[in-house]
Amino acid sequence: MSDPAVEFASLLCSRLCHDLLSPVGALNNGLELLADETDPEMQKRVMELLTESARVSAEKLKFFRLAFGAAGGFAGEVDARDIKGAIEGVLGGPGSKTMIGWHVTQPTLSKRAAKVLLNLALIAGDALVRGGQLDIGAEGEEVVVRAEGPRLATDAEILATLSGASSEEPSSRTAAAWLVRRLAEEEGGSVQVGQEDGVLLFGASLVGAPAPAA
Repeated sequence: MSDPAVEFASLLCSRLCHDLLSPVGALNNGLELLADETDPEMQKRVMELLTESARVSAEKLKFFRLAFGAAGGFAGEVDARDIKGAIEGVLGGPGSKTMIGWHVTQPTLSKRAAKVLLNLALIAGDALVRGGQLDIGAEGEEVVVRAEGPRLATDAEILATLSGASSEEPSSRTAAAWLVRRLAEEEGGSVQVGQEDGVLLFGASLVGAPAPAA
């Protein structure tokens, strides 16, 4: 029988490789062009391509380290400024049509809350295929992410995985959603999903409901 932890690690690696293939491939292509190009104007354009591809690669790695990495385990805190910077670098960088609304006032988030927030932001940002507004909030161990845009390209299986309604095994496509659900449930919390009229709303609680009074 295969090890579920090993399988999930493989799925995350597949997701990371998929997302990094484009900017790293562009770096390789740019270097090949630069080696053969003699026109100064074309060299300038290639250098701009290389600079942008390097920036995108670095921003994605920074994001994935916080969203999927487990350095030091899941205990401890993460600076909210680092989380904001990672989200803005990947989802709101130069040329992006997505506006980021940051509504986190606390200076730090627990590592679990940070990973839930980052992965929900990634899922919601991917749905805004034509850009729009991405609002992100957190208070304590509660996280809310709201996406609104002219077109939402939502994946039914990802939403089902988030809500706990899916009976399918996790895949590289649903790995981020599966991680969010697992992190919430391990602490007795829950994940809520809502969608209507061009708005996608995620809510996650990493704490269970208090026991009823005797």
